[in-house]
Amino acid sequence: MEKDLKFLKDEKKEIPASMKRLTEIVKDRLLQQESVRPDGKEKQETAEKLGEMFENCFTNTLNTTVKRMEDGSTYVITGDIPAMWLRDSVAQLRPYLILAKEDDEIADILAGLVKRQFMCINIDPYANAFNEAANGNCWEKDETEMGPWIWERKYEIDSLCYPLQFAWLLWKNTGRTSQFDESFTAGARKILQVFKTEQNHEENSPYHFIRKNTYFTDTLSRDGKGALVKSGIGLTWSGFRPSDDACVYGYLIPSNMFAVVVLRYLAEIAEAVLLDKELASQALELSDSIEEGIEQYGITLTEAFGKVYAYETDGFGQYNLMDDANVPSLLSMDYIGYTGRDPEVSENTKKLILSEINPYYYAGTKAKGIGSPHTPARYIWHISLAMQGLISSDREEKREILEMLANTDGGKKLMHEGFHADDPCRYTREWFSWANAMFCELVLDYCGYRVEK
Repeated sequence: MEKDLKFLKDEKKEIPASMKRLTEIVKDRLLQQESVRPDGKEKQETAEKLGEMFENCFTNTLNTTVKRMEDGSTYVITGDIPAMWLRDSVAQLRPYLILAKEDDEIADILAGLVKRQFMCINIDPYANAFNEAANGNCWEKDETEMGPWIWERKYEIDSLCYPLQFAWLLWKNTGRTSQFDESFTAGARKILQVFKTEQNHEENSPYHFIRKNTYFTDTLSRDGKGALVKSGIGLTWSGFRPSDDACVYGYLIPSNMFAVVVLRYLAEIAEAVLLDKELASQALELSDSIEEGIEQYGITLTEAFGKVYAYETDGFGQYNLMDDANVPSLLSMDYIGYTGRDPEVSENTKKLILSEINPYYYAGTKAKGIGSPHTPARYIWHISLAMQGLISSDREEKREILEMLANTDGGKKLMHEGFHADDPCRYTREWFSWANAMFCELVLDYCGYRVEK
């Protein structure tokens, strides 16, 4: 870890000039905004720390997790695990979209990630994490259709959503369309096929997953098929959550919301860039079908909050009322772009998940926010705090959350996975690249820099 904290000096990598410039601007803006506040010296010290943390987090990902490959693709490890998660790799590089508008070298790195992701999807659209080469490395010897490229084969809807989102965001933020090549088109068609297949998981899915000698959250029941769901209701099935934990009920509502949004992105790409009206029509039809399933089967009535979106459902009338820090989450609806048909349902849902009705919402002496069943009780995630700031329209709330992030780094000046609500020095993972990126995106947002979407 000591090496990671001194990466600028020890790695001797040249930081892009655009990154240096933006870092200095952000640090100056943080100081300027706090200097006009009446709170005095303490706020100035917090602003200085936020600036230093931003510099650490913003440059850490590029220096410690990104590798350019000979084929022009970009391989991004998740941080302390030597494999690339489709989801994490997008989240890790997303803040660099702001730099890519003016820096072709950064844009090339991001385009390389799109290239790598769709290569992986074409290898196996049911896998969530991949190796740098066909070396046979893996997390466990699971009972599923493994291959030498696959690190882990937990099927998660969001693993297919994030690559589509990132390809679209790269287009919208830089104007680039070279990422929409034959590999992208083939991968997009595989994504459509999987989402459609998993609308009738019980009857049509070839997927199964069994991990032996483990916790129930790391494997699927019923010989690897997962808990029974009602078929043909529009919703598409997911074996696992963005946390890599198994779903309790197979229809994961936040991930279905994400699918609705990115399928519309795909339709726009197909219409405007690929000139493929058939693909555009298929994507829109599937998006509408999933949205109908969410609005009909993903909402339930609660006594305390009225109608809310459930985190999971089985389509038979059973609901899991909670939220998890990992994105997509119910908290991240606005962030991923899902509006829903009734704004009141969205507001009710937000109130529920930011209360102790959500079993993974914790209020402690040092912080309050959403954690995850993936980590111990009373551990809040930096990702969820950053998300709460990003979806807020209240500038003062954003500032308060930034202060909370600065005060819960455990002295490392980097973000963690989870930390104890009463003691930030008790945390999971020394540093977590996805959390670093979310922190950077919130700082940039607060300073007036936003990813265009």
